Amino acid sequence: MKLPTGVQLSISGPTLTMKGPKGSCTMQFPTNDIKIEQKDGEVTITGPKMFANTFAAHLRNMANGVTVGHSHNLKIIYSHFPIAIEIKGKEILIKNFLGEKQPRHANIIGDTKVESKGQAMTISGPSKNDVGQTLANLRTATKIRKLDSRVFQDGVYPVIE
Repeated sequence: MKLPTGVQLSISGPTLTMKGPKGSCTMQFPTNDIKIEQKDGEVTITGPKMFANTFAAHLRNMANGVTVGHSHNLKIIYSHFPIAIEIKGKEILIKNFLGEKQPRHANIIGDTKVESKGQAMTISGPSKNDVGQTLANLRTATKIRKLDSRVFQDGVYPVIE
């Protein structure tokens, strides 16, 4: 795999760190059967084909994240009680969800940035894993329990474009 221009890769044991214009991304790789080497802007992965393909996909995602970035657009939907989203440090507070008095909490992972304006929300960052886990934390926090999901469809949903 050839590294994009402006991207630096550093390998120290099982830890790979990639830096680029959008930020940096670090990932731990087990080094049992896989050897990752860097020479002249090229990364070579040797080992069993199944594992090598998986690690190559992770490296492509890391390179894409530090050059372009990963993002998800979301829409806040409610029919009964207006939902308010507040971002405090590394935590998302979901207020008035289904009329609840106590806010629900979702953690923001890594260098992920969360922006909320009205009913639109954007989750973005250089690491695909961190952005996806932040989205999963938000979806888990807004899961409806003990109510009919056909009636109560309030929540945070991805925008399909």
